[in-house]
Amino acid sequence: MTRSSKMQEIGKTETWLRKHRPVYNSATKHPFILSIRDGTVQSHSFKTWLAQDYLFVREFVPFVASVLIKACKESDDSDDDVEVILGGIASMNDDISWFKREAKKWDIRLSEVVPQKANKDYCRLLESLMSSDVEYSEAVTALWAIGVVYQESFAYCFEEGSKSPLEWKESCERWGSEGFGQYCRSLQKMVDRRLLKASDDELKKAEVVFLSIIEHEVEFWNMCVRK
Repeated sequence: MTRSSKMQEIGKTETWLRKHRPVYNSATKHPFILSIRDGTVQSHSFKTWLAQDYLFVREFVPFVASVLIKACKESDDSDDDVEVILGGIASMNDDISWFKREAKKWDIRLSEVVPQKANKDYCRLLESLMSSDVEYSEAVTALWAIGVVYQESFAYCFEEGSKSPLEWKESCERWGSEGFGQYCRSLQKMVDRRLLKASDDELKKAEVVFLSIIEHEVEFWNMCVRK
């Protein structure tokens, strides 16, 4: 088997994950995530994440809708892209409701929360990816990257040996669950399938998007640990 055929077999996304493993780990094994896993996370850090992520998810909804529109136009009838993305959109209504319930527990008034710089920068990236000029391959790569970073990060928080406090365990299980993991794997298959048809220019752009998502995820976590 040639090197190129082997890379094609494992998928472009897996080659990125291997090629950029240190960068990827800086997000999925960030000090904020490690502090949740070992039980040392400060309440102000968790509350910052909760409030800021609520704002992010609300901005995330129109982005996912834009990816759905691109999928409707560009995916083949034989693909399940539209169904997978629709399933993700349906779950976000429950996510928003969960954030609201958790905010009440932590006495956070979501209507008074102001987005911090890292959050605003991340949302600006999402907005830029909603442009009609952005290829479907780039947009769906971003959707997968956002999901997989969250899934792997929070799954690590309740794997064997975790000391995550009970009050934060539900958050970890919500995004670190096998169900969410399956959704992320479905997205990954979609991305790989799409990139098989992509030009060299599209591949380069998609990889840049992947790395940009990782960079913004790290900054988002950094925001949570700053006092």
